[in-house]
Amino acid sequence: MSNGICSTMTSEMTRDIVAGHGGFAEGILSAVEQIAGLSHRFVSLSNAGLEPGAIERLLRDTIAAHGTKVIFTDLPAGSCTQAARRVQRDLPELVLVTGAALPTILAYACGSDIGTAAEKGRAAQIVVEGTRDA
Repeated sequence: MSNGICSTMTSEMTRDIVAGHGGFAEGILSAVEQIAGLSHRFVSLSNAGLEPGAIERLLRDTIAAHGTKVIFTDLPAGSCTQAARRVQRDLPELVLVTGAALPTILAYACGSDIGTAAEKGRAAQIVVEGTRDA
């Protein structure tokens, strides 16, 4: 069920991956579910307790099981990103978005193409500096 925030809702059979350190992916998908009701479009993966080869195997198994087309990861040089890059060598059609955050994943879940979703994620980053009264 959607809260009406998305203009486009699809019911594709594929599930894309959100992967990262600790509870990063689970937390992002919890927010996607609360905001838009679309967490079912993704699978969350954590690198917790896994060595690099195990992360790569987990990605490959998940891609095969869910027809994954896009992997979102938290850190550009992180172990999930490195594993995804190794997988991409064999699956060049796979798209990797690294440095992903909630605005990016939410925009993609709601139907934006991957380039637009990434731009929305970049545009959502702002710095708010406090003011000091003397």
